Amino acid sequence: MKAIVVTDEAAGTAGMMLAERPQPEAAGNDVLVEVHASGFTPGELTWPSTWTDRLGRDRTPSIPCHELAGVVSALGYGTTGLSVGQRVFGLTDWTRDGTLAEYAAVEARNLAPLPGDVDFTVGASLPISGLTAWQGLFEHGRVQAGQSVLVHGAAGGVGSMVTQLAREAGAYVIGTGRSADRQPALDFGAQEFVDLENDTLEDVGRVDLVFDVIGGDVGTRSAGLVRAGGTLVTLAGPPEARPADGLAVDFVVVPDRPQLEEIVQRVRDGRLRTVIGNVATLDDAVAAFNPTGRVRGKTIIRVRP
Repeated sequence: MKAIVVTDEAAGTAGMMLAERPQPEAAGNDVLVEVHASGFTPGELTWPSTWTDRLGRDRTPSIPCHELAGVVSALGYGTTGLSVGQRVFGLTDWTRDGTLAEYAAVEARNLAPLPGDVDFTVGASLPISGLTAWQGLFEHGRVQAGQSVLVHGAAGGVGSMVTQLAREAGAYVIGTGRSADRQPALDFGAQEFVDLENDTLEDVGRVDLVFDVIGGDVGTRSAGLVRAGGTLVTLAGPPEARPADGLAVDFVVVPDRPQLEEIVQRVRDGRLRTVIGNVATLDDAVAAFNPTGRVRGKTIIRVRP
């Protein structure tokens, strides 16, 4: 089968190449998915799991990407809950070959049914951004109606999901980003916007929840904005500063079928929109991952037309 592989960690996205790889087989509790679309997260080329297995052994050439939408083509021994021919989407294991390929073997529990009225391109854009937003807000941040939520990167892939879900939950949402992100963030539901290049972050006052996708100086300053009993949720690793009278949580997103079903239902009924940027074929994937200019939104590879 055709796949995109990586072998050189130092090369980054420039080290990706199109290659022929053996088609995987579905082990116990797996399904083999005929991949129609795959979602790419640039940071994954810095993750140890892209290069080594759980025992620290080199596993290159490895196939990157962990989001997919496609059709189940085979079931492994003992697999239940899904059927051959079913449309699915989801998030694959970090230490297994990923989804930038014509086929991927995935644990069945990591996948959810993809309704027929949701395009494969949309389905592949949802798992990481959607699950990260859902878990950060509801499991770790425990957001409640009436609370104030500061969302960094509110126009980005994760931040836009956080903004929409928080607003739906009844929170007052303050978004941040660059100047050009103001209108998109407001369109996603932010009630205020802070231009991190020109405005003073501290002017927002105290908030109940900060959702930080940036880290660094912004994350450190954000810790001081969390009111007593509030929470700083971050994706940027262990926070350098913690709220004086609140919680700080850094987490890694995990697959979750019921949450994926909640997310895709909101997409179907118009309550949730995803941000898709460049859409390319598998043959053109390497060029898509090395754009000459800034691309807003998630890069999706259509593996099949």
